[in-house]
Amino acid sequence: MKRIAIYDTTLRDGAQGEGVSFSGAGKIRVAQKLDDFGVDYIEGGFAGSNPKDMAFFREVRKLDLKHAKVAAFGSTRRAGASIGEDTGAQALIEAGTPVVTIFGKSWTLHVRDVLQTTEDENVAMISDTVRFLKEQGKEIIYDAEHFFDGYKADPEYAMSTLIAAAAAGADVIVPCDTNGGTLPHEITDIMSEVGRRIDKPLGIHTHNDSECGVANSLAAVLAGAIHVQGTINGFGERCGNANLVSIIPNLAVKMGFECLNGEGSLKQLREVSEFIHELANHRPDSKAPFVGTSAFAHKAGMHVDGVRKNPSSFEHLDPEEVGNKRRILMSELSGASNVFLKAVELGHDFDRKSPEVKSILKELERLEKQGYEFEAAEASFEMLIQKVLKAHKSFFRLDGFRVIVEKRHHDEPCMSEASVKLSVDGETEFTVGEGDGPVDALNHALRTALMRFYPKISEVFLTDYRVRILDPEEHTAAKTRVLIESSDGKKTWSTVGVSENIIEASWEALVDSVEYKLFIEEEKAGKDDEQT
Repeated sequence: MKRIAIYDTTLRDGAQGEGVSFSGAGKIRVAQKLDDFGVDYIEGGFAGSNPKDMAFFREVRKLDLKHAKVAAFGSTRRAGASIGEDTGAQALIEAGTPVVTIFGKSWTLHVRDVLQTTEDENVAMISDTVRFLKEQGKEIIYDAEHFFDGYKADPEYAMSTLIAAAAAGADVIVPCDTNGGTLPHEITDIMSEVGRRIDKPLGIHTHNDSECGVANSLAAVLAGAIHVQGTINGFGERCGNANLVSIIPNLAVKMGFECLNGEGSLKQLREVSEFIHELANHRPDSKAPFVGTSAFAHKAGMHVDGVRKNPSSFEHLDPEEVGNKRRILMSELSGASNVFLKAVELGHDFDRKSPEVKSILKELERLEKQGYEFEAAEASFEMLIQKVLKAHKSFFRLDGFRVIVEKRHHDEPCMSEASVKLSVDGETEFTVGEGDGPVDALNHALRTALMRFYPKISEVFLTDYRVRILDPEEHTAAKTRVLIESSDGKKTWSTVGVSENIIEASWEALVDSVEYKLFIEEEKAGKDDEQT
């Protein structure tokens, strides 16, 4: 099986993306995660460009990396300068990494307008830098910046820069589609020509400005590249870099290449993607191929029926191969197959043609006509099933609530206060809560009221709150749908509420959220009792 080396540049090129930033400690955690995942190279940063990157190079030496080599990134020497006096080259040595990646110019436009030097001097800059660093015992990866644009402008000159790097001792030559404007057929043609003229291992580095980053990387591999650069989740400048989260499973599963070190590494794909999103303070993309929550989600009844009979009918691979899972969505498009498979997924045991399935489907259709949407509120759908099956246990009864929003002075923020009165097993509880807004105050009051009876409620916190106006033509009397996402640190669930009153819709979603937590705790306690 042919081996493709995976070179991750999330910590350098990925961090150049808008809104992406990693702390010093975060960079070390990312490196450890990428090594556990099984990549071959981790590009840690631009040597000498900032203290954080140099600190990373010092700290990463303390890690016992099992698979990955750490690379420091830098440029060729400055025009007209001696390589021995070049501060960039010295910083690359100071980084102390076994691998050094340097970029040089391939495009005459850049030589003329950016470097403002001659074409011959640019070639000398490449040769001098590669040779100097090779003499220091480094593994050299040469990134030919803007190579494809340069080749299209002047193929002989662009090729001469690669020949210079190869002759000076570069271990891998990596043509780069730095502006992201090249198309797959161009990549294939140009990489094939490079392979005919360069007798060195070839790599590929692409950007996603034409939405072809992944396709271009795969095309390059088919044209002979054995080294692929990219970032986790496609982070990167402008539209991002080629997304390794899509490249890796395509190479491994679809194309039959070996590209990760370690047993079962591909099953960590979704976990790695979410981990990097979390450290970058990004919300994961639900529509992301392979790893998104919607990647193997089925909504239309005919599709769900097909998946029930044979998953391959509507899935291009087994979601478990990439650490994901199948989801059955509930909506007005749902059929009996949706309800049946969703109920089985949630642990219920009844026949597809049973009256319970029909009753659940009927209630689902009724509520959706009122504006409810359950495909993004699986916890509320679970509570719906419990109610239809007459298995729902009411953990408390609401006697009433009141919400006050007060602004005491024009330059002071609004204050929100909520009072909740409810009954639990015949006992009445009345509490008051304050919050940043009316829903936050109501949430605090509800949780405080229940704490004495259900201490596990203290584990629940809200992670997201979304509002949608369902019929805007009704103006201020429009129905509102509220979706609330909650978590207890181990499990995350979503609930929905609908009303003409946004506070009441929020209350309904809050109640479902709390009752779902109590429901799963009760289920867990029941299973523990059975085992003992």
